Amino acid sequence: MSEIILETKNVKRVFPVAGSDPFTAVDDVSIKVPKGSLCILKGRSGSGKTTLLNMLGALDYPTSGEIIFDGTDITKLNENSREKLRRNQVGFVFQSVSLIPMMSAYENVEFALRMANIKENRGPRVEECLKMVGLGARMNHMPQEMSGGEQQRVAIARAVAHHPAIIFADEPTAELDSQTAINVMNLFKEMVTKENVTIIMTTHDTSLMGAGDVVYELEDGKLI
Repeated sequence: MSEIILETKNVKRVFPVAGSDPFTAVDDVSIKVPKGSLCILKGRSGSGKTTLLNMLGALDYPTSGEIIFDGTDITKLNENSREKLRRNQVGFVFQSVSLIPMMSAYENVEFALRMANIKENRGPRVEECLKMVGLGARMNHMPQEMSGGEQQRVAIARAVAHHPAIIFADEPTAELDSQTAINVMNLFKEMVTKENVTIIMTTHDTSLMGAGDVVYELEDGKLI
């Protein structure tokens, strides 16, 4: 049996609503994610998948339940420990890319290493990651000089640069055309193997489901 790197136990996230009943965005969700896998959280908009991803990545707390990250219940960590976890063991790829516009592709990736306080071999690692995503010849280009697909690949290089245990990707292909989306999924599969990283991504694109090693589907906050 594969080693489990991330597990949730009966996780629930409830948001207060002024003048109305509370809204349950994630309801009693229990999942297991094997180490070194590509895990897909699928569901329509509003299904709760992004809320769940934010809790898995220690960006938000559940209302109840446990989230076990590599043997530690991260819901019981204080905010300083959670920030250290996010900085050193986690990478994020967002739908909006979120590159720093005044930095080149190289500088965007190097910034992630600075944030993780990695001081040795930064230059070679930045180049390695950009070459891995097919942008070795464009590492000095600015984000506005790149296509949407190229910007997303820079974001992926940035997410993996500091050797995280897990990358969380929220709808990373939503703004891309079909072929570019497939290319990104293939890149994720390669990274799982080459970088020994676990990737958890959300999507509503049914054409991408076959790429996942593990697939969980959410509807109205519940697993189906």
